[in-house]
Amino acid sequence: MPAAKLFFDADILIKKAVKMNLPDDAVRKALKGRIFSGEISVAAFGKAAWTMAKAACDELGARIKRGVVITKYGHSQGAIPGMEIVEAGHPVPDANTIAGTEKALALAASMDEKDELLLLISGGGSALFEKPLPPLTLDDIVAVNKALLASGADIVEINMIRKRLSSVKAGRFALACAPAKVLAIVLSDVLGDRLDSIASGPASPDLSTTDDALNVARKYKLPLGDMISYLAKETPKSLSNVETVITGSVRTLCKSAADIAGEMGYKPYILCSDMNCEAREAGRLAAAFARQIATGDGAFHRPCALILGGETVVHVRGAGKGGRNQEVALAAAEGIAGLNDIAVFSFGSDGSDGPTDAAGGIVDGSTAHNLNARGMKLLEYLENNDAYNALKAVDSLIITGPTGTNVNDLTVILAL
Repeated sequence: MPAAKLFFDADILIKKAVKMNLPDDAVRKALKGRIFSGEISVAAFGKAAWTMAKAACDELGARIKRGVVITKYGHSQGAIPGMEIVEAGHPVPDANTIAGTEKALALAASMDEKDELLLLISGGGSALFEKPLPPLTLDDIVAVNKALLASGADIVEINMIRKRLSSVKAGRFALACAPAKVLAIVLSDVLGDRLDSIASGPASPDLSTTDDALNVARKYKLPLGDMISYLAKETPKSLSNVETVITGSVRTLCKSAADIAGEMGYKPYILCSDMNCEAREAGRLAAAFARQIATGDGAFHRPCALILGGETVVHVRGAGKGGRNQEVALAAAEGIAGLNDIAVFSFGSDGSDGPTDAAGGIVDGSTAHNLNARGMKLLEYLENNDAYNALKAVDSLIITGPTGTNVNDLTVILAL
């Protein structure tokens, strides 16, 4: 019964935390009472693009002239009046990405100094909004993205490379909108809310340097070939036509989770909101905290909820299927084996963990035993980056479907 209650409570916490971090209200609040000097157009891209665009249309109504919404496949929830909706590839761009971006660029080119673009940005925008710098092709960008995602680089490092190969990243899209003004409303999925990294900063001056980008390429031994020359070209460092409002972040997600856990009878502790390490190391850290709770010798006593927010990375070495949150959970399962009344779960707030249909995973003290009983060796699955199939075998995947938001990841240790 305690294990069932932990899984039940985790499900409630996930659903409520996601609901509290939907961008609808924040977008409406940012727009309420705002005076626009000319015609309003909308460009929205990212995993939460549909939700944000719908909220903007609900708030501004007929004042919006037209718009383009680019989101991940399956993340659109239907037609929005006046909006052209394009679903495209993520985490790797595809032909629809280019087509949708061209529509947004055409929109930008049609505006003059009296007009204003409402730019709605959310996580996932780096893949979903892209036009390669000529003469680069989509195939070039796809190859670089795949190498970056498998390298173990964090999102800031990844986007340092992406933006230098792009016609729309690193503030270049805002330059394309000039002389029109741009109001950017940003849902942050980047630690520290670094604007030049969220969706690779299409309306933000680039804070990184050519040396930074070249160092990333060397650090991860990226197979860039002739594309290395693009890293030596400087990016825009100032913009005069942009105002930016940040509407949410992983810090708000952690705070929401803590409030919900407290209402459920757990003593909540937010340990950090900037976790940035290998996924399996994060899982082992979570297991270490769980063991400390189990001994009763540390600072945390049952019932409690230990909360860590952030974004881990996976250095892909195997040929399995999974995502960073699933890998966190599977790594934690090894360390909490045999512990009673403790569960660890990790999930992406967008409902999509890596190239899978799962948002993450949840494990308890019996997970490792249950895998062994099926002849499945936990460490072998972990080494093969095959957390999805291991967790699926013991009914430990978290599947939410697209959530309509994207404010990074949450890892929680629940103890009764």
